[in-house]
Amino acid sequence: MSNAISAQPDNYLGFWDEYQLCTLTTLRPNGRPHVVPVGVTVDVAEGVARVITRKSSRKVANILAGGSEARVAVCQVDGGRWATLEGVAEVCTDEDAIEDAVVRYGKRYGRTPGPDPERVVILISVDRALGQTLGARPQAAQAAA
Repeated sequence: MSNAISAQPDNYLGFWDEYQLCTLTTLRPNGRPHVVPVGVTVDVAEGVARVITRKSSRKVANILAGGSEARVAVCQVDGGRWATLEGVAEVCTDEDAIEDAVVRYGKRYGRTPGPDPERVVILISVDRALGQTLGARPQAAQAAA
């Protein structure tokens, strides 16, 4: 089944598998953006992006205040390459979903966070994907590759 993520070219999908720091943008109740660094995992088949965090975080409060239509965006940049996923977010407290998100995070980022009873997962149902992932990688990254 095609979705906004799966419709992207292979180089775009591969970019979301690389070790990259990302940002999550949520909207405060007053409409001002709140942007924070996060780790993001992408489930191409499901059309979902995941962010693990603590339930007491400002980003969670912003999503909860936005209700069932809380719009968010996750973005990553590497030199001239960039990708953004937009969609509706929900805060999930289901233990199985959180564990799945932690495992996915460990695979992408090479480390699994320790247990945290405050952990939740932000599930983003992606409805828009944009970016430019064909650009050259920075010189330092090319030398390390």
